Amino acid sequence: MDDTLALPRAQSPDLYLTHPTSEEFKAIYSLGFHEWGDALNLPQYLEESTFLTTVPLARDGGMTIWCLTDRTLPQDQRPILCSCETFRNRTYIADREGHFDEAIIHSVASVFCNPKFRRRGYAARLLAELAKILPDWQAESGRCIGSVLFSDIGATYYTKLGWHPFPLNNQIEFDPMRVPKLSQLRIRYIAEEDIDQLCKDDEAMIRRAMTGSLSKKIRMMIAPDSDHMLWHHRKEDFVCNKIFGKRPHIKGAVTGGPNNRIWAIWTHRYYEHPHNNPLGNTLYILRVVIENQNSDPEQREHQVEQMRTLLWAAQEEAAAWDLHCVKLWDPGYLLQDIVERTEIQHRRVKREDESIASLMWFGEGSGKDDMVEWLGNEKYGWC
Repeated sequence: MDDTLALPRAQSPDLYLTHPTSEEFKAIYSLGFHEWGDALNLPQYLEESTFLTTVPLARDGGMTIWCLTDRTLPQDQRPILCSCETFRNRTYIADREGHFDEAIIHSVASVFCNPKFRRRGYAARLLAELAKILPDWQAESGRCIGSVLFSDIGATYYTKLGWHPFPLNNQIEFDPMRVPKLSQLRIRYIAEEDIDQLCKDDEAMIRRAMTGSLSKKIRMMIAPDSDHMLWHHRKEDFVCNKIFGKRPHIKGAVTGGPNNRIWAIWTHRYYEHPHNNPLGNTLYILRVVIENQNSDPEQREHQVEQMRTLLWAAQEEAAAWDLHCVKLWDPGYLLQDIVERTEIQHRRVKREDESIASLMWFGEGSGKDDMVEWLGNEKYGWC
C-alpha cells in the first residue's frame, strides 16, 4: 500500500514541531545520508552524526534537532515529514551609534524532507513553525536577534519564508600547490591547542572595533569563537581518521610578530573519497585575521608578504592532503586588496546556488541588507 495516501495536509492543525526519539534520529540521518554522507559510508555517517552532537558547539543544547510530525500518533510510529537542525550562536551586535551588545542567533541547517513526502508543503510548514519558536527559543542564553541559514537551493525559496539573502556570497579560490621554499619562510603552524587563545584575541579586537564607532547600519557578527572552529576540526578529524587512519595536525598558520600578526584557520573537507579523484574536496579557510588594520604603506607591503606566505601554506596543505581547491569566503576590502597584491593566481567566484547566506531578523527594522551589515560571513559560521 502507498504510505503517502494517508499523509496529512501541510496545513493540518495536527502537525507540530518536536524533537526526535533516538530511533527517529537514526531514521532521519539514514535518509539524509545521500545528501550529506560525503566520503563516508552509512554506518560511518551515522556514527559521525551522533559524535557531532557531543562537541562543544552542539552539546548542552547548542544544537537542537527538530521534526515535523503528527501529534496524534505515538513516537516511533509517527511519520517524520520534515526535519532540520538549529545551532545557537553567540553573536555581536552594535547599533548605529556604536552601542555594543552580545546576543544569540540561531542558524538553521540540514533542512530535509523524505523524498516520498516532497512537494506537499511540509518543509515550508516546518520553517514557518520554527520561525514562530526561535525568537524565544533558549531565551535564558540571551536575546535572540535573528536566524541565519545557508541555502543550497538558490535564494528564492527561503526568501519567501522570511530568510533574506545577503550580497555576501563571494569567494576566492586557489589551486593546491607544492611550495618547496615554504620551510625557509617565517611561518608558524597552528595546532589545536593554539586555537582558543587566537580566537580570544580575535574576539577582543572585534569588540574594540564595533564599540563606539558610528555606522549607517546595524552591525552583527557571529562570534568566531573556538567552539565554531572546533566543530569543523572535530568533523575533519573524524572523516580523515576513517579515510586515512590519521588526522590533520596543522589547523592553520600565522605570520608576523606581536600586534602585527596575520593568521588563517582552516579545515579539510572531503565530499568524496579521494580515490575517486573528485573535484569538490576542499581546504576551507574558516577565518582570516589581520591584527593591524591601520598600517602605513611600508607595513602594508610587509602584510602582503605575510599573506603570500599564508596562502602558500594553505596551498601546500591542500596538496599534501589531496584536496582539489582552497576556498576563502567573502573577504573584506582590505583582505581582497592584500590578496590581489600577493600576485598568487586565484579565481573570484560568486556563489549563485549554494551556501547563500540568508537572514531572518528579529531585531529593529526589516533586517535586510539596507539596514543590517553582516560582518564576518566566513566559513567558520557555517554548520
